[in-house]
Amino acid sequence: MSGMDRQVRLEKANPSHLAEIVAVVNAGATSVRKDREFESWEDYQPAFEALCAAPEVDIYVALNSDDEVIGTYQIHYLRGLTFKGRPRVELESVHVRFDQRGKGIGRLLMDHAEGLARQADACMIQLTSNREREGSHHFYQRLGFDQSHFGYKKMLT
Repeated sequence: MSGMDRQVRLEKANPSHLAEIVAVVNAGATSVRKDREFESWEDYQPAFEALCAAPEVDIYVALNSDDEVIGTYQIHYLRGLTFKGRPRVELESVHVRFDQRGKGIGRLLMDHAEGLARQADACMIQLTSNREREGSHHFYQRLGFDQSHFGYKKMLT
């Protein structure tokens, strides 16, 4: 175990983490999200509670030795007919606090998610990344992700 691994631990998010999760995620907002997010973490509480209650979703946090949230991700287990009905995992809101980037925390989060996907016998892990995040694209490619699809979004509000 490296020194970083001893100082950083991963666990499922709980309500005490929400304010810091929102701060980390919103600090990385790009393009359309920049003008659609809220400053108050309390506005996210209903969504957080719903996600935590959903059996197909988990939210994880990376905590430093001071119990500060320094990274987070959401993991969604999706079912479909393809791949003989094996689940696929979709990762959302993968973020590392700005001052903690480049220290291996993103890799720790992604390795953790991959371990969970393998435990669930998932056929793949998929994620989307805003086209503005070129550094993230290189990171995902180094981890073995292929840019295999085009993504499309239609904002409804």
